[in-house]
Amino acid sequence: MHPSKHRTARAAIALLVGALPLTLAAAGTGHAATPAAAGASTVAVAAVGLDDPAKKEIAMELVSSAENSSLDWKAQYKYIEDIGDGRGYTAGIIGFCSGTGDMLELVQHYTDLKSGNVLAKYLPALKKVNGSDSHSGLGSAFVNDWKTAAKDTVFQQAQNDERDRVYFNPSVKQAKADGLRALGQFVYYDAIVMHGPGTSSDSFGGIRAAAMKKAKTPAQGGDEATYLNAFLDARKVIMKQEEAHADTSRVDTEQRVFLNAKNFDLNPPLKWKVYGDPYQINA
Repeated sequence: MHPSKHRTARAAIALLVGALPLTLAAAGTGHAATPAAAGASTVAVAAVGLDDPAKKEIAMELVSSAENSSLDWKAQYKYIEDIGDGRGYTAGIIGFCSGTGDMLELVQHYTDLKSGNVLAKYLPALKKVNGSDSHSGLGSAFVNDWKTAAKDTVFQQAQNDERDRVYFNPSVKQAKADGLRALGQFVYYDAIVMHGPGTSSDSFGGIRAAAMKKAKTPAQGGDEATYLNAFLDARKVIMKQEEAHADTSRVDTEQRVFLNAKNFDLNPPLKWKVYGDPYQINA
């Protein structure tokens, strides 16, 4: 694995997390779906939602192939390193970052669930380094304690909770509102994992807004494939603006492969490549 290529971090900050539902809703207020289109989308989405346990497992494995060069996403609770992207430490199953606020939120949640845990003592340091790439008050001791905490099922649950609260649930909810089936829901989820929530042009909300200027969502009566292609095109523009994200294979040889095959329900078997490495999910 080449960490600089195979790990990505988000520029999400704690303040944006709180505003995410409003951000996502506001980005789509420019168009109203016709009753017929909205009804058809609701039926289709309800049948194949990414929040179905089997579909969610597929989503976790797809993201892990790009983030960790492995389908074994549960092995990543212990992952932690500084990949040199200016966001401090990147760690855990979704790449929580010490410099962007979500790692701080995670450790706080862990401490709420289990006071006196091995990471609780780093909360003051995490607050100080938030917004920077500093390791002040963290360092090798923090890295070792993170790996120790990763053996704790409470910390594993805390990571799952924060993944769902900040990234998975909001993106799937917005995708369903836009009339997208499981593939489109995953496209949204993968984008928010890398780019974070928000309204700036380089955030998930900004990418979605750019796509909606090019194509209507299915909920607005648009064609699902046309809209998803517009979204992926808009995302690639943003990815290429940052060296750490410049490799767009998770779009080109993964998501676009499923889209070109019209696998809107994201049904296995699935075959794709990320950074040239082949993966497959058979069932």
